[in-house]
Amino acid sequence: MSEERTGLIDGTDGKTRCFWHANLPDYLAYHDNEWGRPVADDKRLFEKLCLEGFQSGLSWLTILRKRENFREAFAEFDFEQVARFTEEDVERLLGNAGIIRHGGKIRSTINNARRAIELCEREGSLARYFWRHEPALEERPDKLDYATLVANPKTDISARISKDLKKMGWTFVGPTTVYAFMQAMGLVNDHIEGCVMRAEVEEERQAFRRPV
Repeated sequence: MSEERTGLIDGTDGKTRCFWHANLPDYLAYHDNEWGRPVADDKRLFEKLCLEGFQSGLSWLTILRKRENFREAFAEFDFEQVARFTEEDVERLLGNAGIIRHGGKIRSTINNARRAIELCEREGSLARYFWRHEPALEERPDKLDYATLVANPKTDISARISKDLKKMGWTFVGPTTVYAFMQAMGLVNDHIEGCVMRAEVEEERQAFRRPV
């Protein structure tokens, strides 16, 4: 069966992993060390949701390779600081060749920083809000294969979160963007069945202390 059909690929170390990192060193490191591992840090959650918004229409690899530039440009995604950005900051960022110079996405990040502060005031933290939407056991597939992953880039839960965030004034948070965020931040474990990282990530998720 082809790699494209199984969704798996063998690495130079002989281990089988999800297909999408294509054995590119930086992408492979992201797959192994970050993707799917549970996160409760508000700055990292905010960063990822914003960067998923910037990814819209692009590949995640493009964003990943510019991530340090984004962090420098957006005050390490400290949303308390980003919320104070002005139109002068927008112009500055539009001139920054190290990031994606898209005015709508830049303004969206500033807007979402302000909405993040409001959400924290209401919920206590971003982590509490997002982890409250973690799928229940009965909502998770017993086995995840490549076809399932490709066919379902969004779920009912990501659609509900998206709708809720939009009601609160967030932008660039469509259902597919939210689901990619859920995958990356560990709210679901979408390492494909047969990937060497799937069991390790699930063990980390089981040990993870959910925000309450």
